[in-house]
Amino acid sequence: MESNRKVKDKRYEERHKAERKAKCMVWGTSIPREKAEKINEFLKRYGYTKVELIQAGYEELLARHDTDFAKLKDGYDDFFGFEEIDKKKTE
Repeated sequence: MESNRKVKDKRYEERHKAERKAKCMVWGTSIPREKAEKINEFLKRYGYTKVELIQAGYEELLARHDTDFAKLKDGYDDFFGFEEIDKKKTE
């Protein structure tokens, strides 16, 4: 019975491999074990997933280069005087 299940699972995986590859990406990377253990401990303690870590890190780095995104992310809706002038020029 178990081998029958394995065969079915393998056939399913083979049929849907392209679909999975189109939907998701796996990054084969590594970091020093000591740092990885600290990260895993942090994630476990606060209930985050590795996907949430990657997403938050990406957003933080993006905010450093995209001020509009940074303001949106921080809920910052005030403008400095020069920004308001620049905004009027583009409208």
